[in-house]
Amino acid sequence: MNAIRWARTNLFATWLDALFTLACLALLLRYVPPVVEWAVLNATWNGNDRTDCAAGGACWVFVRVRFGQFMYGLYPAAQTWRVDLAAILLVAFVVPLLWNGAPFKKLFAFLTLVVYPPLGLWLLLGGFGLPVVETREWGGLMLTVFMAVYAGIGAFPLGVLLALGRQSRLPLIRSLSVAFIEFWRGVPIIAVIFLASMLLPLIVPAGVGVDRLVRAVVGLALCIAAYMAEAIRGGLQALPKGQTEAAAAMGLGYWKSTWFIVLPQALRISLPALANEFIALLKNTTLVLVVSLFDLLGIVHAALADPKWVGLTMEAYVFAGSIFWFACFGLSRWSAGLERRLSQGTRH
Repeated sequence: MNAIRWARTNLFATWLDALFTLACLALLLRYVPPVVEWAVLNATWNGNDRTDCAAGGACWVFVRVRFGQFMYGLYPAAQTWRVDLAAILLVAFVVPLLWNGAPFKKLFAFLTLVVYPPLGLWLLLGGFGLPVVETREWGGLMLTVFMAVYAGIGAFPLGVLLALGRQSRLPLIRSLSVAFIEFWRGVPIIAVIFLASMLLPLIVPAGVGVDRLVRAVVGLALCIAAYMAEAIRGGLQALPKGQTEAAAAMGLGYWKSTWFIVLPQALRISLPALANEFIALLKNTTLVLVVSLFDLLGIVHAALADPKWVGLTMEAYVFAGSIFWFACFGLSRWSAGLERRLSQGTRH
């Protein structure tokens, strides 16, 4: 009865709702069965090469044979345990932050934001007792996650500072912040990555080499920071002026009132927009192909150039697209749940 009541309320409340519901059901019945038949029922899952694949269904043998390359790129097989360990540590540090009611959240926040960046870089790159793996051998999903995580870690604090700078009463700081934000927002991200790869070596001192992966991460971080700054600025403007006036009346200075009163509320308000920017950052990592970095989509595209697997475009892009979709959907659901938890007990 609850299901019938829910359907009547949400799907058939009016004649227009009923019309749209029936139209969506008709589309699903028209297109879902052929997709399931191709992707599951008639698909080939086991085998070693293309000759093992049956006609009329997906050839997932291609994904199974190339799975290691899709995950790690050209990373040495004997060292992939380092990538797995870096991924396990990232999940172990981040999950308690996402779990409502988890203890020691401040400790895990410190581990995620301060300890993990150098630790993860050491595990992936090597040195200090580990064999060095050059970044030209990185690729696949590990490269996508690395760029999203490290560009996000760099972009968020910069975005906060830019948002505060744009709200500053000092004309110079405000003008510089506005100029920075508008410049990076006005340039296509693919052009930013390309120009960062070309121009960054000219800025650093002579004799100092800048890895192309570092250039791409810096370019992504600068661009996304400008968008995050505007999202945070919207949260700052949504706060009533009485908040800062009450903080001043209590004798709090600018930085204390900003850190303890203004920013927590502004970040809560701007959380949906910030989550949207991080999802955009995750998808924009695919643009690094222009500087010859092979992320998940790039390595999948490169695998299709192998004569053994030419023509399996559908399987390749369905696999890569599914990973991106599940990652982005998970981030959106998490941000929605976090927004609900943070909004409990607030006045409207």
